[in-house]
Amino acid sequence: MRRRTPPLREAKTKPDTQPRVAGDQLTLLLSLVPYLIDQGRVTVSEVAVHFGLSPERVRGLVNLIALSGIPGETRQYLHGDLFDILWDEFETNDRIVLTHQVAIDDSPRFSAREAAALIAGLQYLSALPNNADTDAIASLMAKLTRGASAPPTQVAVAQRDADATREVVQTALTTGMQVEFDYLNARGCQEHRLVDPLRIESVDSDWYLRGWCHLREAVRTFRLDRMSNPLVTAAPRSTHPADLLLPDTLFQASTDDIDVRLELATAALPLLSDYRPERSEPVGSGVRTRTTLRVAHTHALKRLVTGLAGIVTVLEPAEARQVVADWAAAGLAQYAAAEPMPGKD
Repeated sequence: MRRRTPPLREAKTKPDTQPRVAGDQLTLLLSLVPYLIDQGRVTVSEVAVHFGLSPERVRGLVNLIALSGIPGETRQYLHGDLFDILWDEFETNDRIVLTHQVAIDDSPRFSAREAAALIAGLQYLSALPNNADTDAIASLMAKLTRGASAPPTQVAVAQRDADATREVVQTALTTGMQVEFDYLNARGCQEHRLVDPLRIESVDSDWYLRGWCHLREAVRTFRLDRMSNPLVTAAPRSTHPADLLLPDTLFQASTDDIDVRLELATAALPLLSDYRPERSEPVGSGVRTRTTLRVAHTHALKRLVTGLAGIVTVLEPAEARQVVADWAAAGLAQYAAAEPMPGKD
């Protein structure tokens, strides 16, 4: 389509109150062009409302865009070196549609896979309590979808069972009410707890409630996926001393904790950093290290050993070794039971 010269419009009957400083004009153009590209097709009145400008000012900026570009090899502004719009739509329907972009298309774009990964991350963020009621994340996901070099793969972050529990706990935290629930502690015992919620935190994919436990009369940390039958009570949260502070660490040592001695490759020692190992000592040439962990119960070692199978060896106490050995034997027995009988398909 042949480029048209921007039409001359009648002089305005009243002065435009918007500033005409060159710096302001450039700032508006730098904001307006990406907006028009992102919208695809938008009316002058919509642009005016979005940027807080008069419609005449918007029309003037659009005419200026049509005279903007980058000079080609001849150092002259020829056809193809300037922005262009669909003039029939602009003149007849007061609608702006960019038909030619200069240099903008050369900017790097996310690949479809990169955009899909970012969208999945944003979906996870949208599930966080503090972000559940905002539209900014949804808008950003839509922009990533439109701006990718190819349509991103449709992804969805699976909802976990703890999500419903988190909503109940978040409601109690927001409204300042107590929350009660049945809790399966680290020793495998089921207890009923009444808690004044103080904070919700996440570590990796696990969510935790930190609050004042009326049963223990102290601050405790609860894993949300170990809660059942959560309920916001009709009782307001109790008043606590002004000097009640939550520790910086999520878990605190207890006098009931058990010291467990482990051995593992020295290079793998950072894998235990979340457990805050103590009294680490090199073995022999230093290729392996022995260290001590404090755990609430020997059954807590099951998850650790399973996640670091073949890397960690439990040395003592004997009870801890036996618990891990029984856990491994039970798992091996399930594989043996699944083996087909001789002579059977």
